[in-house]
Amino acid sequence: MVLCFGVVPAGPSLAQVDAAKADAYFAEAAQFCKKDDGKLWGVSLCGPMVFADAATGTIATNLPVPAAPRPATLGFANATAEWGGMRWSTYVWQMIPAARQARGRLFLHELFHRVQPELGLQFGEAANDHLDTLEGRYWMQLEWRALAAALRGQADIRAAAVADALAFRSARRAKFPDAGESERRLEINEGLAQYTGTVLAAGTAAEAVADALQQLEDVATTPSFVRTFAYPSGTAYGLLLEAASPGWTHRLRSDDDLAELLRQATGWTPASNANSAQSRHGGEELLAAETRREVEHRRRIVELRRRFVDGPVLVLPHAKVSTSVTMGRVVIPGAGTVLPKFRTVAEWGTLEAESVLTSPGRDKLVVPAPARIDTQAVTGEGWVFHVAEGWKIQPGPRKGDYQLLPAASPPR
Repeated sequence: MVLCFGVVPAGPSLAQVDAAKADAYFAEAAQFCKKDDGKLWGVSLCGPMVFADAATGTIATNLPVPAAPRPATLGFANATAEWGGMRWSTYVWQMIPAARQARGRLFLHELFHRVQPELGLQFGEAANDHLDTLEGRYWMQLEWRALAAALRGQADIRAAAVADALAFRSARRAKFPDAGESERRLEINEGLAQYTGTVLAAGTAAEAVADALQQLEDVATTPSFVRTFAYPSGTAYGLLLEAASPGWTHRLRSDDDLAELLRQATGWTPASNANSAQSRHGGEELLAAETRREVEHRRRIVELRRRFVDGPVLVLPHAKVSTSVTMGRVVIPGAGTVLPKFRTVAEWGTLEAESVLTSPGRDKLVVPAPARIDTQAVTGEGWVFHVAEGWKIQPGPRKGDYQLLPAASPPR
């Protein structure tokens, strides 16, 4: 399972976990989830929480610390983790926002993830590499712009904007036939969590809409939409569904598509011509900007391909549990996805890297080759690796490459 840093910008804070401030934050989270009282999803969101700082090893919990080893991801990811027979929501201390509403959104996002399996709304994610292409990004941003117009508008204005959003969504999925399922799954996994945090942390419905609009604006400035798209999309569709079909969360199934639910609830169908609808949402200037971005993006891919594919590399096994930053992922076509700020503690060792390449099948990890392999801490360009006992770095099948294998295994 891959656990990811949240997309919420961190507020300023000391590295070491401040016990008094942590207690105040726990009290805030309890207020938010008690105010909901299980109404949104039919279950209480209140549960075990832990704040952690990886550098100092300090933590704070809202329940007694279990008499069990700490999860390796504490302090590295806003996520969930099993600890002492309980499922915890975990938070990186430095990533807790300074603003109360944003802080509440983050707390509730991860608290929802804690109960998500219980709701039957969590499953494995599929790749959305098409959102690193010019056309994928273009149609996604048009959908976001139409959703923003729908959230701002009333009656016929909202209906027309939703029709445009549905048309842009259909155009993108027609271009990328496998996108429908991969996007849908991530909107269920992450979009529902972000929607939950947004609506429950807001004081009023108007504040929730304002927050959703800001998220739609902010996400368009992120370097990659491959994983970040689902957060604002899920929030926007969730708010529109609540207006059109109150109580929709209690009827939701894991195989539902949020946009299709909205279409069914309203009877609003996609605009008949997505191409003509583009001009209503700034399509011409958006396409020009994305064309310029594509030139720079291709240059970036050339450099990443040199480091992670063409040049000498170290190949490591798949990591069952890892952390990486959601924003800034880059797809190298045919080779995999570069994940920033990666960390894993696996049976074969501990890896901390500024970036790694994960293969398309997610069955291996790749980093630039080390200069030496006979040191306790093996290092390379932007990474440090501590090899576990019973494993050994050996020459790879390609000259200059290395691979990690069980110590008794012959080189392959």
